[in-house]
Parts: sequence; structure tokens; C-alpha cells
Amino acid sequence: MSPFALRKGRRFGFAALLRRTADIRPEEITPVFWCWIYIFCVLSSYYVMRPIREQMGVAGGVANLPWLFTATLAGMLVANLPFALLVQRLPRSRFVPLVYRFFGLNILGFAAALHLSGPDQALWIGRAFFVWVSIYNLFVVSVFWQLNVDLFSPEQGRRLFGVISAGATIGAIFGSGITAGLARSVPPPLLLIAAAVLLEVAVLSASRLTRLSPASGDRRASPSAGSADQPVGGSSAIAGLTHAIRSPYLLGVSAFLLLFAITSTFLYFQQAAIVAASFSDRGSQTAFFATLDLCVNTVTLVIQLFVTGRVLGTLGIAVALALLPGLTALGFGVLAFAPTLATVAVFQVLRRSADYSIARPAREVLFTVVPREDRYKAKAFIDTFVYRLGDQVGAWSMALLGAISNAAGALVAILLAIAWLINALWLGRQQRSREKIAAGASLN
Repeated sequence: MSPFALRKGRRFGFAALLRRTADIRPEEITPVFWCWIYIFCVLSSYYVMRPIREQMGVAGGVANLPWLFTATLAGMLVANLPFALLVQRLPRSRFVPLVYRFFGLNILGFAAALHLSGPDQALWIGRAFFVWVSIYNLFVVSVFWQLNVDLFSPEQGRRLFGVISAGATIGAIFGSGITAGLARSVPPPLLLIAAAVLLEVAVLSASRLTRLSPASGDRRASPSAGSADQPVGGSSAIAGLTHAIRSPYLLGVSAFLLLFAITSTFLYFQQAAIVAASFSDRGSQTAFFATLDLCVNTVTLVIQLFVTGRVLGTLGIAVALALLPGLTALGFGVLAFAPTLATVAVFQVLRRSADYSIARPAREVLFTVVPREDRYKAKAFIDTFVYRLGDQVGAWSMALLGAISNAAGALVAILLAIAWLINALWLGRQQRSREKIAAGASLN
């Protein structure tokens, strides 16, 4: 057998495996491969830096964390303006690498600053780094999904976004493993350099992806696909904000993410209180959180590879979106009557796994049926500012409700989850209606 035949056989064997597990068609294998490398490197880079950020946040004073989150919210709003200008004036083949290389230079700048700073300067550098990473993690992931919803049709999104998300899960595990294994022997500046290198690999993968056209015949169902050499354009730099407010559909997407973030913060506060009461030492608390993360990542990866595509394709986007708020209402109901460590652990694993494996891919499909400008500008605004706004609302609301009782927080969370469930079903129907209208228009 010739080497060519051997490579060809392996290629078709890999394609057959992908088609059995995720319904990936032969012409989609290459773009999905680059998506995997792209998001794997982005998430690895972030998870290398995340433990450094957490340590710096604690070192800067736990009492100062709310102010750091407020600074993050302001930073999100400011960062959206130059990004919108880039989107308006440059094609995606140019602005995507520019965004990532800007963040890569920031990482190297922080590495140099930490290496040269003394103890007093390191405290303020750490606070700035905490805010910056909190902006970075949402922005770089949002840009990845902006590119994907611009490349793939709604039908492809239902089939492929789950398995593409698996690359993010594997990247998170890999990045966490790097820092966990090296943190005691390797100084933070060197770990930051490793994160910058990973981000540069993501840039190379994104450059390959921006020039691909993974569309099949179903691409006619996706409006205004655009090419890598055409600027997105649009009306103004603040179109992301104005469109998100004026469009009932995008306002609904904003409400979905806002309610998700608020209920996530509610659960975070309840988890913190239960864990603090259950463990007396920090080592046991850390071990609990690590075990929780391992369970979440394991369950998520299995669902992403073997279940997500079938759920989105068979049950539809409305059911997929409604799964998470329904689970949230049920989980807070159980937690109100049994606020135990086992309850919060099971609730967190199920909720986070459902979010990463089902709700997130379904939410990305929502953007495949909006105008091209909104896929970049409005999506960036919603994914970053609206998400962090939900964190703020949840944190301050839980502080007020916690002064009354934990049950009060759980009750409010249930009511919010019910409203969120209604919102999810409405969004799913709207997405399907928009997809049908676009498909009909392309046939005329």
C-alpha cells in the first residue's frame, strides 16, 4: 500500500468517525478542524492566566473585588467602541488577527511589568491584570463565535456548534493543567508568555478559517454571508448598542444572557456560603472546586461530542434554549428546601454542563439569522457588556436578598428562571421564523 493510500484511508476513517458522532459532512471537516485548533488555543491561553488572575484578585483584597467587577463593566463598554470601528472599516481577515495580536501584546506587557515590578507596584499591576483578564476572556471567545456565525448556516450551526465547542472544553482542561502543574516552579511572567504563544497559534488558525467557505447548499438559509475580503461596514461605531436595544429579537437575546448571568451569580453566592460552612480549611475548599470543575468538563465533553448536535437538530433551538432555565428553576427549588453541599454540587455540574454543551451552541445559532453587522457589533456588545451587567445586577441583588434569607434569594431566582424560560421559547420560535423567511427569500 502506498503512503498516499494510507493517508487517504486514515482521512476517510476520521471523516467516517466524525460523521457517526456529530453528523459532519466531508466538506466541513477542514473548517471544523481549524475551529477546534482556534478555540482550543484561545481557551488554553485564558485558562493559563485564570488562576493567576484569581490569586491577584485575592492579593488585592477581597473587599475590593466588587470595585474590580465594576471597573470590568466600564472596560467592556469602552472596549466595544474601537472594536466596532475595526469591524466597520476592515474585512474579517484583517480585524480578527488585529484584535488577537493586540491582546497578545497586552499579555507580554503584563509579563514584563510583573517581572520588573516591586511588591508595591505588583499589587496595582495585579488589580489591572484582574480587570483586563475579565475583559479578555469574554472578548476573545465572542470574536471566535462571531466568525463562526458568519461562516456557518443555521442548519450547520445546529449540527456543528456542539462538536466545535468540545475544542473549547479540551482547551480549558489543557490550560488549567499547564498552570496547575507549573505554578509552583515557573514564575507568572513565563506562564503569561506561554499564554501569548497559544494566542498567536489561535491567530494563525483564525487566519486560515477566515479564508474558508464551509457553506454547503444550505448556506442559502443564512443572510448576507459576506467574504473575508469585504468589510462588515455598518451605520456607526455604536450600532451594537443601538441595534441591541431597538431590535426586539436582539433585545430578547440580551435578556436571555442577562438572566443567565444574574442566576449564575445567585448560585455562585449560595455555593460560596454552603462551601464556607461545609469546609473549615482552604485546601478542602480548593479540592472541592477542582473536583467540581473536573466533573463539569467531563460531562460537558461527552455531551458536546455525542449529544448536542442531535438535540439541536431533532428537538430544535427553542427546546435547547429552554433546557437551561428549566433546570435552573428546578435546581433553585431543590436548593431552597435542601441547601446542602451535595445539592449545590449536583446542581452546579448539571447547570454548567447544560450551559456549555447545549445552551451556548444554541445561543450562537440565534446569531446566524441576523444581518452581518449585528453578528459582529451587536453580538460583541451582548456577549461582553450585557454579560458583565448581569454579573453586577446579580451581585448587588444577592447582597440585598442575602440580608433577608437564603430562601428569598432562591425564590427570586426561580421567578427569574420562569421568565427566562418564556424568553427562551420565544427566541427559539423567532429564530426558526427568521430562518424560514431567509430561505424563502433566497429561492425567489
